[in-house]
Amino acid sequence: MITMNTLFNNLCLIILVYISGACAGHAPGQEVAGKPNIIFIYADDLGYGDLGCYGSDSIETPYLDKMAGEGIRFTNFYVTSPICSPSRTGLLTGRYQVRAGVTRVFFPNSLQGLDTAEYTMAEMFKENGYKTALIGKWHLGHQPSFLPGKHGFDYWFGLPYSNDMTWKPRNDPPLPLVRNGVIVDQPVYQATLTQRYTTEAINFMALNKETPFFLYLAHTFPHLPLYVSAEYKGTSKLGIYGDVVQELDRSVGDVIKAVDDLGLGENTLIVFSSDNGPAKRGGGKTGGLRGWKATTFEGGIKVPTIARWTGSIQPSQTIDEPAIMTDWLPTFAGLIGAPLAQNRIFDGKDITGLLTTGHQPQERDFFFYFNEELRAIRSGKWKYKKAVLKNPNRQRVLENHGDLLFDLEADPNETTNLANNKPEVLEAMKSKMGTFVLELGEVPAPKLKETPFDDPRD
Repeated sequence: MITMNTLFNNLCLIILVYISGACAGHAPGQEVAGKPNIIFIYADDLGYGDLGCYGSDSIETPYLDKMAGEGIRFTNFYVTSPICSPSRTGLLTGRYQVRAGVTRVFFPNSLQGLDTAEYTMAEMFKENGYKTALIGKWHLGHQPSFLPGKHGFDYWFGLPYSNDMTWKPRNDPPLPLVRNGVIVDQPVYQATLTQRYTTEAINFMALNKETPFFLYLAHTFPHLPLYVSAEYKGTSKLGIYGDVVQELDRSVGDVIKAVDDLGLGENTLIVFSSDNGPAKRGGGKTGGLRGWKATTFEGGIKVPTIARWTGSIQPSQTIDEPAIMTDWLPTFAGLIGAPLAQNRIFDGKDITGLLTTGHQPQERDFFFYFNEELRAIRSGKWKYKKAVLKNPNRQRVLENHGDLLFDLEADPNETTNLANNKPEVLEAMKSKMGTFVLELGEVPAPKLKETPFDDPRD
């Protein structure tokens, strides 16, 4: 139901975006020829097996299934870390998060965030004549010097961090909903967040349809705690988790419909994915993959990923070749003709070939971190996972094992450890991991500075 508060917020959005467009280097109505719009939709803690097109029989996702039918469904797309802030750093910078020192999740008492010395895809788009917006969850530092506006976003509407960070025993402040640095609601009414994000996204596109735009739609859900609108409550076979995913699916459908209604379908690449796998106690499904969020088993790092670009991406494709979130920045750079900065190392590769021809053969290694520790590597069909010993000082332990080696082509669910059977492969994988760490060189110290929750804060 649309309330007076929602109508007021939408009116404010229209006024603010119009003003920002009029003040920017490209006035409304001015086009930058030949450059596609980019929409990147990011779910939070969505499982590999939570969509119909990835095998779910308990959650109905007709819009995402249709999107996959109109484009590409990736079966081996990875995040760089199975937790939020590091994973988002990898996506936005095209670099492994350790290069930025963002190795852990930021909290409401965190004094640090993604440094402005890092170069994000939003900055790249903005430098090339795009209007840029983040709608949804940021979670890369909520202090003024780390907010989205410092990282290339013209417009921001959403949450500064995860929706569970309001625990009274830790004296968190009430969760705020923010528009361009100004609090709109506090505490935010989460049941309508998905709907509000969708409305904001559609408004942004409509107001910038004559100018190339980059829209980063970073949904809050299905991260715990779960909230859903009255319209979708009780609609799935998987309880509130399924209800939430079905509402996210509808949001994707509404965004795609808006793109097509605006006549932008053939000039807009839309990507849908998730920042990591599902929480173990959240209700999400990994599709049989081993592990969960906060582990570097496949269930924590392999995510559903779909891409649609009418006329440029052939429909009904399934791509099994591995790729990783750091690939998107160099890929987008290639699509808009933006040279990559020469003063930094980008870990991602341009995967335009995968998008347009369905094949891009290349020898690649993928590295996966949990916090500051490099825990796993995938090279071809092989995956090596370092030994992780149980820490008796921690109550929640999701990993406790010796060295693991898996043949992911034969065993995608990581059921059979081949470490003892393939000692030569095991040593080669360890060597690759060691070489990567040496080549990585000195990296920034982890950004862990925090203030106690009972101290005064801004």
